[in-house]
Amino acid sequence: MRLFLLVVFFFCAAYSIAQKNTYQGFPSLTWPKLYNVTWQKQKDAQGEFEKPVFAKETLALAGKEITLPGYMVPFENGMKGVHFILSSLPLNACFFCGVGGPESVVEVFLINAIPYTDKPIEVKGTLYINTTDPDQMIYVLKNAVLLGEIEF
Repeated sequence: MRLFLLVVFFFCAAYSIAQKNTYQGFPSLTWPKLYNVTWQKQKDAQGEFEKPVFAKETLALAGKEITLPGYMVPFENGMKGVHFILSSLPLNACFFCGVGGPESVVEVFLINAIPYTDKPIEVKGTLYINTTDPDQMIYVLKNAVLLGEIEF
């Protein structure tokens, strides 16, 4: 019986090693740096608001080309476009629908339009940290390109 179990174990191990691995990017080392933001209460002529305070490691990414995996949240043109939100979390847990905060999403402006997908994707572009425009997310990825869908 031991010999049989040993043979089965080695067969399963060899089989799993021989399988094609399509894993392409998760997890991201960049998302944790973007999560590193705190919020400070401020007041202006329009009332009280919370201002983001970014960590040094987050500010170091400003103006740099980064690659991010995530999930599309379309809001312009519905099923195809160059402007969407990329969430580090699936839609049911993202900033707009669930438990994620504003630090868990990036506003993306692509060079070329892409169709909506519910599969995780990976995009690359230049990161801008927004501290002044309340009509945009705190993170904006400009001149971005789609690297592809992530299969796992």
